[in-house]
Amino acid sequence: MPASLVCPDCGATYDDRWRCSCGAPLEFADPPRPAPTGEEGSASAPGPFDARAGLWSFDAFLPVGADPADRVTLGEGLTPLVDAPDWDATFKLEYVFPTGSFKDRGATTTLTRASELGVERVVEDSSGNAGAAVATYAARAGIDAEIYVPAGVKDSKLRAIERAGATPVRVEGSREDVTDACLDAVREGDAWYASHAWNPAFFAGTATVAYEVALQRDWSVPDAVVTPLGHGTLFLGAYRGFRALYEAGWTDSMPRLLGAQAAGYAPIAAELHGEAAADGDNDAADGIRIRDPVQREAILEAVEDTDGDAIALGSHAVEAELDRLHRAGFYTEPTCAVAPAALREYRERGVLDESDDVVVPLTGSGLKG
Repeated sequence: MPASLVCPDCGATYDDRWRCSCGAPLEFADPPRPAPTGEEGSASAPGPFDARAGLWSFDAFLPVGADPADRVTLGEGLTPLVDAPDWDATFKLEYVFPTGSFKDRGATTTLTRASELGVERVVEDSSGNAGAAVATYAARAGIDAEIYVPAGVKDSKLRAIERAGATPVRVEGSREDVTDACLDAVREGDAWYASHAWNPAFFAGTATVAYEVALQRDWSVPDAVVTPLGHGTLFLGAYRGFRALYEAGWTDSMPRLLGAQAAGYAPIAAELHGEAAADGDNDAADGIRIRDPVQREAILEAVEDTDGDAIALGSHAVEAELDRLHRAGFYTEPTCAVAPAALREYRERGVLDESDDVVVPLTGSGLKG
């Protein structure tokens, strides 16, 4: 039976719903909690793990897909973790996923839940990457999909949606207008909302980035992880994943979570440092231009809990960092470059030392244009 959901704010429970009647995002009511391993006060982890299962090798932490036959998968996960000496960091190459972005982590778990529920049609709103991922995994599951996108979405991302057999719906106006149009379709029809911002199954999937980083580092945790930060899909996923590992006793510490936002669309940076710190514009990082993230309070809690931070960067810093990435052999899309650009800024501000052990996920492929 598919896992039930609970509201962390009011305690209401549901068999399935896209958000609580009180307006808050929902969570899984009884998430899997692997038993601690090793002696009390020590950290150790079981193994071995089967690389052929990809991110599903961490099924002990996943609230969906208990039966492997039910999993909607394309072999995603266990992306490379490689040294990046020019940045004194380690890069997690999330852009080598089947659809070219880390959003496949959430798409595989979200469409698995949709399949478990017997869903016949899903809708999603996206600036491109999440839409392409949901469309692709919906095709794998044999589920119809409609993807609401900005009218100016990049052609490469639109083609990925169309070629997976999904129906793109272009919406004029802001990113918020795209979400509003999608929600109108959810309220008026029988579609299931496969949202990367609202659906707890999506965050269960993105949490696997933490499990993989820990496994690839022999169960040690970096001092910090720097991620792009829009709706917080990867930022919160990483936080929840590292928290789950720590609570299970598989690791013995938590990394600092450091976010990179687009100037002019940086509500978390504004909350932490004042509106002036979020001013400017960033047309380059179009994938994180989110003014009102659904998970705002959860993001702020993750920042506080890990002694983390969030800063805003303008187009120039991102474009310059993109050039550096490409010259070093990391062929990423522009939004992806905001995180290594933020790493540079965090070090200049003294938030991170040169000696700090830092992991930076590179989130989207340059092949997306």
